[in-house]
Amino acid sequence: MTKQFLEETKRELTNGHSKKGHPFRYFTLATANENKVRQRTVVLRKLLPDLNLLFYTDARTFKVSEINQNNSVSALFYHPKKLMQVRVEGKARIITDPKSLSNYWGNIPEKSKKDYITKSRPGSMLKNPDNVEYLENEHHFCAIKIIPSALEYLRLKRPNHLRVLFTKIKEDWEGEFLVP
Repeated sequence: MTKQFLEETKRELTNGHSKKGHPFRYFTLATANENKVRQRTVVLRKLLPDLNLLFYTDARTFKVSEINQNNSVSALFYHPKKLMQVRVEGKARIITDPKSLSNYWGNIPEKSKKDYITKSRPGSMLKNPDNVEYLENEHHFCAIKIIPSALEYLRLKRPNHLRVLFTKIKEDWEGEFLVP
């Protein structure tokens, strides 16, 4: 009975990376270190097999060092028109395969590559935002996938909201309804 909600989640996540302007294109990623939890918005680049999520970042960011310390992450998606929220919990893995990285890097539009070639690491102090310096023949591109262990679907509707928790058991997703 819960399968239709898992299929809807897959469809919306696929649309998030494939349809321009879809609300799931941008999602909130939470990471944690020993002192604090950090959230930021990242771009969903692809839905990989078995609901693995792919996003890109600069390898020098806090999120990368936090994932290296503690790879438990949470991702939050929200569709305002459908009043639908999807929360993903799982483990983040930094992709190190040179062929995959080269393929991902090659598919980034030239104008967007500047996000990965700043001389200073993201978050560094800057006196004037017009004076960002860029590297010539070097980049700090990093691809990360999230391997989900749980998905939570929430649909706000009347007369009753609908909430379903999907948990990965071996290779299958098992769903159970929750009190919204």
